[in-house]
Amino acid sequence: MSCAVLMVYVDPDRVPEQLVRLAAHLADKFNAALIGLSAVAPLVADGLLASEMSPAHIEEIRAKLGDKGNWFRNAAGAIHRNIEWRPVLEVPTEAVAREARSADLIIIAQHEAWRDVYAGLDPGGAILRVGRPTLVVPDGVGSLRVDRVVIGWKDTREARRAVRDAIPFLHDAARITIVEICAFDEEGAAQERVDDVARYLNRHHIIGSPRLIPQGDGSDAALLSRLAQDDGADLLVTGAYGRTRLGEWIFGGVTRELLTTSPICCLMSH
Repeated sequence: MSCAVLMVYVDPDRVPEQLVRLAAHLADKFNAALIGLSAVAPLVADGLLASEMSPAHIEEIRAKLGDKGNWFRNAAGAIHRNIEWRPVLEVPTEAVAREARSADLIIIAQHEAWRDVYAGLDPGGAILRVGRPTLVVPDGVGSLRVDRVVIGWKDTREARRAVRDAIPFLHDAARITIVEICAFDEEGAAQERVDDVARYLNRHHIIGSPRLIPQGDGSDAALLSRLAQDDGADLLVTGAYGRTRLGEWIFGGVTRELLTTSPICCLMSH
């Protein structure tokens, strides 16, 4: 398992310098190529579709993405790296979902709220569709040492994929904690599950420490975030959308909360 190609989404209306630098440093860590992707939707002001735009307007958008590409290369230090820039005239989430075929890992910024689908990337929608592990980076985080990692375990397909996808990150971690949040009457079964995950990682020459956390009054996402911070972790690994996305919006859920509130980077897989 390796990360040979990373892809970072660059919002054309922001200056995500720390996000790009983090992506470039990870590319160095894995000796990987780095693809920068930026997209502008084909729907513009006054309801005009791309087919109805004037050639001058289309050229204006292309120039904007071209300028962003020059900025990206400078921010990432392109002279010393294998870097590619992909400007796309499309809804951002659609563009990321399609272009993800070219990468092993997708890197996106955390957003406090889901903006207009035509104006910005929908992180949840992207994670559901890319078929790749996705690293969600909070604002203000410009580096990722992957020294201490917390794995938020739940016995689901998504969590199993997340652990497997995280292996390239886990090999160099100094401390890995495998956590399951469980009810009091489930401790025995939960202990068996996290022990099994630890044995699986050990067969990949990775040492992880199993740990159980009793369910509390707060949300599971808040418990995981607090544990990760107390443990000095800089990466939280979880499955994404173990229940339907609609269910999370109606009832709440770990993925939804982590996507908007986690203070540290989250590696998620669906």
